[in-house]
Amino acid sequence: MIMFVVLAASHLQGCGYNAIQQKDEAVSKAWGDLEAQLQRRSDLVPNLVATVRGAADFEQETLTGVVEARAKASSVQLTPDMLSDPQAMQQFQAAQGELSSMLSRLMVVVERYPQIQANQNFRDLQNQLEGTENRISVARQRYNAAVEDFNYSIRMFPNSITNNLLLNLEQKEYFRADASAREVPEVSF
Repeated sequence: MIMFVVLAASHLQGCGYNAIQQKDEAVSKAWGDLEAQLQRRSDLVPNLVATVRGAADFEQETLTGVVEARAKASSVQLTPDMLSDPQAMQQFQAAQGELSSMLSRLMVVVERYPQIQANQNFRDLQNQLEGTENRISVARQRYNAAVEDFNYSIRMFPNSITNNLLLNLEQKEYFRADASAREVPEVSF
């Protein structure tokens, strides 16, 4: 009996079970890191809006759009268990894309107000937001790398047999570019 347990344990080492579990955890961690950066951006938005609102008689429509986009982006939650659901991922990415779009619009409109650009609080927040956007980009890339590694691990032999017999894990969804990112921007002078 002891020999059977030792033999079974040695075969489990090569079946990929532990590797699959490790890669699944790596995807969850990468997703958590991405969510943390998205939360950081979401936390900066109210301060940015308050600074802009306080510095000028600003266009209310733009501010309202930013606030609404932030609320929507914050309300669409995606747990690690939902990372295999293409529709849930698409909804999440659409909400985040809308917030990014509204923040870009806000920055374009702010250019018309030199007194806002001269405001130190606004400049500090703008720098923090730019840094956060860079962190989000890196976190997306790391998440996608973890997804690629995980998806490959559950499809490769002998891990695929282990997955099909014991785990039944589905491939995770990549974080994809927003559809509007595929449009070529119009430049006119």
